[in-house]
Amino acid sequence: TYVIVKDRYYKNINDHLWEIDVFLNENKGLIIAEIELNDENEKINLPDWVGEEISTDEKYLNFNLSKVPFSVW
Repeated sequence: TYVIVKDRYYKNINDHLWEIDVFLNENKGLIIAEIELNDENEKINLPDWVGEEISTDEKYLNFNLSKVPFSVW
């Protein structure tokens, strides 16, 4: 089991707050951005720096990253 180490940053874009986690140590290189929407059907314009949607991919959960870190994918 690995300890999850990350720096968290906050960025306001178009009246929404993004939480951006930059992972370190065994998960170095992984960056996850999260936004809270007002409604699950809300349409938003994603910033250019946002990549793939991972909301339903359980390998990105902190618990799973502590078991199988990004560095061994």
